[in-house]
Amino acid sequence: MSTDTVLTDVKSPQGILLSIVAALNGGKIPEDVDAFNDEFTFNDHALGLAFTDKTRLTEFFQKSRELFPDTVVTVTSTFESGNHTIAEWKLAATETVPYGSGSMYFRRPFSLIGVSVVQIEIWIQVVESITWSMPAAAFSGVALGAVSTP
Repeated sequence: MSTDTVLTDVKSPQGILLSIVAALNGGKIPEDVDAFNDEFTFNDHALGLAFTDKTRLTEFFQKSRELFPDTVVTVTSTFESGNHTIAEWKLAATETVPYGSGSMYFRRPFSLIGVSVVQIEIWIQVVESITWSMPAAAFSGVALGAVSTP
């Protein structure tokens, strides 16, 4: 899916999830988060974090990108049922770690395997007899394990 996909143009939970991953991989964090409905929940169970505020979620993603600028998330499989999508993914990045006395550093690659559950609620609003719908995403991420590669 192209990183230029606009989240509001995507209607299925699977399409929204893939669009979010593409936007994050492309560094389009503010655009990605702005597409969320004002009432959303993003839970990262592995880190014990929950966000319901777009500004805080944007800061979280931007800090993650700052610390690990080469991060790439690849969705390896998805399952969709009704307004839910479950996606298995792999995150690959490198971290900078001190070596020896701490005056030297090296970059060490690592990868994580995880699962995200996305629930989409469609909000219907009537404005002067015109009916339109807007997807709102609620996310629940669960990191299943960490694999460190040399």
